[in-house]
Amino acid sequence: MKIDHHSSFDRMDELSQRKVPFFFMIDFLMDNILVFNEEELGKADVLIDFRAYKRIEENRNPPTKLQLNAFPESKASYKKGFERVQQHLKLGNSYLTNFTRKTRIETNFSLRDIFYFSDAKYKVFYQDEFVFFSPETFVEIIDNQILTYPMKGTIDASKEDAKEVLKNDPKEKAEHYTVVDLLRNDLSRVADEVKVNDFQRIDLITTQQKNLYAMSSEVAGTIKPKFRSKIGTILKTLLPAGSILGAPKPKTLEIILETEGYERGFYTGVCGWFDGKDLDSCVMIRFIEKENGKFYFKSGGGITHLSKLADEYQEMKNKIYVPVL
Repeated sequence: MKIDHHSSFDRMDELSQRKVPFFFMIDFLMDNILVFNEEELGKADVLIDFRAYKRIEENRNPPTKLQLNAFPESKASYKKGFERVQQHLKLGNSYLTNFTRKTRIETNFSLRDIFYFSDAKYKVFYQDEFVFFSPETFVEIIDNQILTYPMKGTIDASKEDAKEVLKNDPKEKAEHYTVVDLLRNDLSRVADEVKVNDFQRIDLITTQQKNLYAMSSEVAGTIKPKFRSKIGTILKTLLPAGSILGAPKPKTLEIILETEGYERGFYTGVCGWFDGKDLDSCVMIRFIEKENGKFYFKSGGGITHLSKLADEYQEMKNKIYVPVL
């Protein structure tokens, strides 16, 4: 159910202190927050497929083979925002800005079909308004340990020595170091003994269009006593998610609002499931939204002073895919 954003964080605290399971979705700017206990979920038009929780209505067969056509903006149009971001980077206003675009797509699948037949760690369909199929965890909380897995850096897996190229690319490396450092600092606000356990791990993401390698790391800490059993307070302290914003956060948010020229809405927000004890949450990326009967795919990537226009424009387009096997 929808409630104002101040009381919604309080409600999450109250539910988690009472060990009551709930599902939540928080949009990018924390203006729109949805919190559902299990009874409320039962009445909502929302489908969920997480590792630890599933709300799926039916078994379905794919209607047909997926067809997906994208109509991205021109490189010249993309260049205007890209160059404005670069100006801010050169002025020292940011050292990493996650710049995203909104691309019209056409597909023979409905949003509900995409939910059922895409393959991802986290999938949600909401009221025929949007669907996402995200590979990226935001935070996990297990027995008062908090973990996050910043994912930054992708490459076409068919390229020669793709894994090594990705790990050693100066731009991708700088971006990954920045996000790991940012999230280590973020976790330190709610946790003690924060450390990086696994650095620059490479995972394969399989799609019908192409296979991608993605680079991620693991950062973990022990939740400070004053934050324990306070899921709402933890989320309020950590958001917006650093991996889809940039650094430093306040100024970089200003740059994003100035340069993107569209509202992200729930795209790059976070959602999660609290089971009464532990939390699993994700960043809402790989996101398709329905607007006036048309579908739009929101995608982007991190821009640093090392970024090249052609590469970033291509990465934005590469991420327009549905992982249907």
